[in-house]
Amino acid sequence: MNISAAEEESAQEIHIPADIDWEMLDKSKFFFLGAALFSGVSATLYPVVLVKTRQQVAQVQLSGIGTAFSIVKHGGFQGLYRGFGTSLMGTIPARALYMAALEVTKSNVGSTTVKLGFPEPTAAAIANAVAGLTAAMVAQLVWTPIDVVSQRLMVQSSSSQCRYVNGIDAFRKIVNSHGPKGLYRGLGISILTYAPSNAVWWASYSVAQRLVWGGIGCYLKGGGDETIRPDSKTVMAVQGASAAMAGGISALITMPLDTIKTRLQ
Repeated sequence: MNISAAEEESAQEIHIPADIDWEMLDKSKFFFLGAALFSGVSATLYPVVLVKTRQQVAQVQLSGIGTAFSIVKHGGFQGLYRGFGTSLMGTIPARALYMAALEVTKSNVGSTTVKLGFPEPTAAAIANAVAGLTAAMVAQLVWTPIDVVSQRLMVQSSSSQCRYVNGIDAFRKIVNSHGPKGLYRGLGISILTYAPSNAVWWASYSVAQRLVWGGIGCYLKGGGDETIRPDSKTVMAVQGASAAMAGGISALITMPLDTIKTRLQ
C-alpha cells in the first residue's frame, strides 16, 4: 500500500509494507508465534485486568492503585495473578480462532469491497471493521466460559460466594450449580460488548495508520521527489501509535457494557 506523503502537487511518497492477506501467511508460524506473543501480552497485562475487574464489582470504590495495594496486602504479589492459569488456557485457542476468523474475513471482505468500487482507504476500513466484528463473535464461543471461570477466581476473595480452589474446581462447581449454561452467563452482553469494540478498534486502527503516515508525509514535504522507505522500527512505531489511538477510542465506547458484563458474570 502506497500512501502519498504530501499534497497532490508533491511527487514525494512514503512506501510502507503491503497488507498481508490470509493466503500469504505461513500458517504454522502465524499460529505458533501468535500464541506465544498473546501469552506474553496476557501475562504482562493480567494484573491490570484483575484490578479493573475488582473495581467493576467492588461495593466501595477505590482508585486503581488503591485496589492493587489492597490485593497485594491480602494475597501477596501472586494475588495479582489469581486465575491467570485458567485465563491463559482459554486465551491460546480463543486467540487462534480470533486471528483465523479476522484474517480470512478481512481478506475476503477487502477484495469484495474493492471490486464493488469503494476507494481503497474506505474498503480497508470496512474490511477491518467487519473482520473485527466477526472475529469477536466467533472467539466468544470459546472465551466466554473461560472468562466466567477466571473472573470468579479474580473476585472470590472480595465476594461472599463459595470458594474455588482453582479453575477446574470453579468449572465443576459452576456446572453443578447452574448446568452448562452457567458457563455462558453473559454471552449476549459479551458479544454486544466485544463485537462493536473490535469493529471500532480495527476500523480506527486502519484510519489512524493513514493519519499518522499522512502526518509524517506532510512533515517531510518539500524534501524532493525521492521515495521514502521507512525502516521496520518506524513501521512498528506507527503501528504502535495507531493501536494506542484505536484502543482509547474503543475502550471509551464499550467500557459501560464491559462493566455490566462483569457484574453479570
